[in-house]
Amino acid sequence: MASKNNSEAKESRVLRAGVWAPIPAFMDESEELDIPTFQAHVVALARAGMQPVVNGSMGEAHHLTAEERTGLIRAAREALDRAGLEDTVIIGGTGGNSTRATIALCKSAAEAGADVAIVIPPGYFAGALSKAAIKTFFADVATASPIPVMIYNYPGAAGGLDMDSDTIVEIARENANICGVKLTCGAVGKLTRIAGGTQPSALAKYPRAAAVAPEFITLGGFADFLLPTVGAGRGHGAIMGLGNVYPRSIVKLMSLALKEQAGVITKEEKEEALRLQDLCAGADAAFAKAGIAGTKWWLKTHSGKGSARVRRPLLETTEEAGSALQADPAIQAFWEVEQSLARE
Repeated sequence: MASKNNSEAKESRVLRAGVWAPIPAFMDESEELDIPTFQAHVVALARAGMQPVVNGSMGEAHHLTAEERTGLIRAAREALDRAGLEDTVIIGGTGGNSTRATIALCKSAAEAGADVAIVIPPGYFAGALSKAAIKTFFADVATASPIPVMIYNYPGAAGGLDMDSDTIVEIARENANICGVKLTCGAVGKLTRIAGGTQPSALAKYPRAAAVAPEFITLGGFADFLLPTVGAGRGHGAIMGLGNVYPRSIVKLMSLALKEQAGVITKEEKEEALRLQDLCAGADAAFAKAGIAGTKWWLKTHSGKGSARVRRPLLETTEEAGSALQADPAIQAFWEVEQSLARE
């Protein structure tokens, strides 16, 4: 089968409901980027149905240079295209410590092959950023960015800035190039309010930049409430670090959640969905505590994915901490599911 040319491939990439993994920035023992391992991981996840976010928090984006961030996006696009996965949408992290820096990162991400930019508000001067300043920031970035912009609400990585649902809905309605939101604040009520305020009927009178992102996408930052939100039609999926470890299991859970949303799920499938969600929630909580270093340790130990090195000042997970992670009952049970699906 012939591969698509660049323009055909780009036109076929559309942001839709689904699940994404923020890809780790694999490094060698000298903290230099391990591009072959990174590319192999991106392709393996995409083949399992797990889409990539490059330069997210799990990817240690703020510890990378601008050139390294651009290089990882380019490497991901090249690897996906070589593998015949030209339709895979790449979300690129482009948050910077100023509006100017963020816009520059959006432009370089687009040139490197990203289809959507995900932007966290600058947190260094968080105390000085009023609601008006945050809205102006996103308006300026959305206007200047050549690709659609997704809002990233993660108070823990933005100096405590936690945008409320009204602010996010206002930003979505006032800026045609704002295409979605990722909520790593764990607020299910906020997610449902935003989903309601940005559904197609609610945005009908507001112009949209429809090419890549015709619908506003509301995503959780964890997988522990995937079934309740997607199944109820109030949420489009999630971007979660757990997707690096359990791609097949989470893709299966997402497919069952979409069946529930459509009202075509069987009793047996609903029971399976609930079982997977319970295991997923337990594993998500354990890996959230282990963080980036714990995820890299697991991928090295169980999947042979490069080294477990993180960029300083972060420290690697100790073998004792790794063993404790491995012994967690939810992690063990969910891993058995993942291995079973991999053998099918």
